[in-house]
Amino acid sequence: MSYVLSCSSTVDLTREQMKERDIHFICFHYQLDGKDLLDDMGASMSMADFYKAMDNGADTRTSQINMGEYLEYFEGFLKQGLDILHLSLSSGISGTVNSARQAAELLKKKYPERTVNVVDSLAASSGYGLLMDELADRRDEGMSLEEITRWAEENRLRVNHWFFSTDLKFYIKGGRVSKTSGMVGQLLNICPLLNVDYLGRLIPRDKIRTKRKVIHEIEKRMEALADDRTNYTGKCYISHSACYADARALADLIEAAFPKLNGKVRIYDIGTTIGSHTGPGTVALFFMGDVRKD
Repeated sequence: MSYVLSCSSTVDLTREQMKERDIHFICFHYQLDGKDLLDDMGASMSMADFYKAMDNGADTRTSQINMGEYLEYFEGFLKQGLDILHLSLSSGISGTVNSARQAAELLKKKYPERTVNVVDSLAASSGYGLLMDELADRRDEGMSLEEITRWAEENRLRVNHWFFSTDLKFYIKGGRVSKTSGMVGQLLNICPLLNVDYLGRLIPRDKIRTKRKVIHEIEKRMEALADDRTNYTGKCYISHSACYADARALADLIEAAFPKLNGKVRIYDIGTTIGSHTGPGTVALFFMGDVRKD
């Protein structure tokens, strides 16, 4: 094709899958106890080591990709005579889409014969990754740059995101859960159920007692919202932060309830950018379904 599919490392897939699907990415940044590092899908630090450091009290901070980085990254493709479709991390989580758009505007003047389309994914983690994988399917089917850009804009809100956490410490630290509510929640063994809304923001939805119940509840949300409900034939992704057993338990429920899935449920690590805010103990479920309206 005469265009490339592009995103950021916060799609939380694997480097191998990105290479296999021919999807290009630019890395976010984070700090671990003051040391600057790249969110590079585990290449420079394993997810196990990252979450172990967080559990041991390491301080983490994240920073978005700036316009200068986008200029250099995009220009590498434009010099090759390639157009670009770049999907950004949700604007409800990060302002990086604005930097990407500013870079695209500047490059239009230098490369007037080329096109750089920037789309706000309104998605995060492996939900963002699922959207990119769907786009790779459509590129491989022969969609033009204009067609695939329109498809991304029209279908991005069909990517359903549902999360739960068994450890509220980092949600309290980040201000997503108040200190009082968090302390009470931990005492009562409450696992909050959250989703990403139509503006791409992470929103608390329910407070559910016990991990077993929240795992069953999140599966029921998929039954209620997936395309064709339990006859769903699409892909299903799960990401987790250092709690594979919980992710596997959810995947087992889904594979039993949705016999027509496109392959098995794929399980990924939540990367260092998103994981810096969730901490260990979060499981996230992603599938194609009803359009997010609230």
